[in-house]
Amino acid sequence: MSKGTLFDKVWQTHRVGTLPSGQTQLFIGLHLIHEVTSPQAFAMLRERDLTVPFPERTLATVDHIVPTENQARPFSDVLAEEMIQALEDNCKQYGIRFNNVGSGRQGIVHVIAPEQGLTQPGMTIACGDSHTSTHGAFGAIAFGIGTSQVRDVLASQTLAMNKLKVRRIEVNGQLRPGVYAKDVILHIIRKLGVKGGVGYAYEYAGTTFEQMTMEERMTVCNMSIEGGARCGYINPDQTTYDYIQGREFAPKGEQWQDAVAWWDSMRSDADAEYDDVVVFQAEEIPPTITWGITPGQGIGVDEAIPTPESLPQSDRAIAEEAYHYMQLSPGKPIQGTKVDVCFIGSCTNGRLSDLREAAKFAQGRKVANGIKAFVVPGSEEVKRQAEAEGLDKVFTEAGFEWRNAGCSMCLAMNPDKLEGDQISASSSNRNFKGRQGSSSGRTLLMSPAMVVAAAIHGTVADVRNWID
Repeated sequence: MSKGTLFDKVWQTHRVGTLPSGQTQLFIGLHLIHEVTSPQAFAMLRERDLTVPFPERTLATVDHIVPTENQARPFSDVLAEEMIQALEDNCKQYGIRFNNVGSGRQGIVHVIAPEQGLTQPGMTIACGDSHTSTHGAFGAIAFGIGTSQVRDVLASQTLAMNKLKVRRIEVNGQLRPGVYAKDVILHIIRKLGVKGGVGYAYEYAGTTFEQMTMEERMTVCNMSIEGGARCGYINPDQTTYDYIQGREFAPKGEQWQDAVAWWDSMRSDADAEYDDVVVFQAEEIPPTITWGITPGQGIGVDEAIPTPESLPQSDRAIAEEAYHYMQLSPGKPIQGTKVDVCFIGSCTNGRLSDLREAAKFAQGRKVANGIKAFVVPGSEEVKRQAEAEGLDKVFTEAGFEWRNAGCSMCLAMNPDKLEGDQISASSSNRNFKGRQGSSSGRTLLMSPAMVVAAAIHGTVADVRNWID
């Protein structure tokens, strides 16, 4: 088993005890909730007459079901209105902070916690959402959990968990122009598989990650779950501390230096032992795009859709299913594939730096005729900052719609949905069947810059053609 890693240190620090089942009872430092997985958990508390003893350790927001066009209350979707009302009532009853729509602090849960300084190194974080691994970018150990576990954390501030193995994933070198953090994680999942991380925590290391901004690191850690890992993290460094310092909930004054010293101590030791080590070279990673129905079915933008005989026997059945569902032919180049909808946003790529980079390529260009293209900021604060920089005007002048904060078409539990068998160029994190709101809708995952290229061309295109 691993030894001396950040994961081991955080696990031991937050270990309350060992349960009769052999599982660890793990203290959770920060609990994030939203409107989808919390109502049933609160109902379970009431059924058992339980309280929330540490409400200050929970933060709530609404993100999955909020419309991104008209956010006037009551929402036009009756179920969505019921869900937000339930969250409002539950937070009021149990004394939980709630970042509601219009507060200036609402947004996707994995965007707002870091931007407010709540996410910090060495923490344990839990949320009833698969992509909680995002917070690992700060050197936290962050888990997506189910509704019954949301109840457990509300009631006890602990989780029962089995300890994971740790795989170190090194990426070294300089990414080529037009290649982004999204391409890095899609490439890793392509190579290791969607089940490759089962039973593991992923530690991302190497010079490539060291050079990334915090928002780029969040993109990588966000999709750890898509590779089967329960969580993914990057050791904290000066880049981490510079991002956190001065934010609302960051340590202040003398507490800051004490916090940094402790955060440094939680880094993986130089002689840490890992259960597995995998190494990639940054220069070998191309702009990557998915062609199938899992995030592992990815290829370089200048590659062709793989043929069955080129795949391992174990991958051929899901490939055949993907050919049929996606209506794509094996052996055909992915570049030039027609798209209908282009979406920039989500907890993977809806932060300010994502919008800035996308705007660079939208500037002075026009969305192709017949293409629906829209941009959804990850939070009200991201929206405010983007508008202060004039990014909204860049997008709207290019023909993109500019929306309000929310999860939007990442999972389409709101009015933003594909129709029929439309095909989407999406900066989100999942390309499962029906993921974007239509039972026959099709999704191609890619970086925000690549989404812009697709929107302008009306087909999958290589953004590197616009780079000198």
